[in-house]
Amino acid sequence: MRPPSPSIPEKKFLYDALKQSLRLDGRDMLDLRTPTFTFGPELGWVECAMGKTRVIAQLDAKMVKPLPERPFEGIITIHSEISPMASPDYEPGRPSEEEVTLTRMLDKVLRRSDAIDKESLCILAGQRVWQLRLTVHVLADAGNILDCSCLAGIVAFKHFRKPEVEVIGDEVIVHSPSERAPISLAIHHTPFCVTFAFFPDALTRPVVDPSLLEQRLSAGLMSIAMNAQREICVLHKAGGVPTAPEEVLRLINVASILVKDLDKRVEAKLLEDWEGRKVEVR
Repeated sequence: MRPPSPSIPEKKFLYDALKQSLRLDGRDMLDLRTPTFTFGPELGWVECAMGKTRVIAQLDAKMVKPLPERPFEGIITIHSEISPMASPDYEPGRPSEEEVTLTRMLDKVLRRSDAIDKESLCILAGQRVWQLRLTVHVLADAGNILDCSCLAGIVAFKHFRKPEVEVIGDEVIVHSPSERAPISLAIHHTPFCVTFAFFPDALTRPVVDPSLLEQRLSAGLMSIAMNAQREICVLHKAGGVPTAPEEVLRLINVASILVKDLDKRVEAKLLEDWEGRKVEVR
């Protein structure tokens, strides 16, 4: 079922406001909604909210046999789920186009960008490796679920701790958190996604982190995934209005500033949560 298109007065009001560099929620054209994080009792459970868009990410680990062609590497799988709870526009059962796009982008940003060191997940070469399964549930869609999901996903990876493992010959002993302190994942870099919405009128500048109405009325979206070191991991623009190379470079510079701010915010929140936890090792 296609979502009902916004009414003509809504469309005109939004376009008129954007021409004057005004947004309906009072933000500047290049302002992100401030992300908030709620950490669960288990390590690797994170709820991320950007405005009214809310996403839960949960990371689980289990021991499996590695793939025959990659005997020294662990396995990372990513699943996303958008239920009718997020918005009445989504149907239960079959995955929507948005859900497929979301899963593909999460896979590109978090797995294929080599953010997580897969070789560090190897326990016994060719016999035992860790399999990490990231599940992303969209609770509420108020626009730009991709950025919120990417943020929740990478924070879940950074928040997670895997149990310490001891290998004696061919025997693998997994120590519980009460015996030995669990170990954080080896993360090479921390990619964040920033989405820009373009509009049909050439006079209207693109906006960052579009709301649901802005997203529906946009003439194209461009998502840039990059880390705080200004390395671009993914640049995704599926159709929409043509964009000059100079404009793309300008938006990359804007994204790099926003990503640095996100990186600092995430590190501060993780540190605050970790200091508040009591990990007893007997």
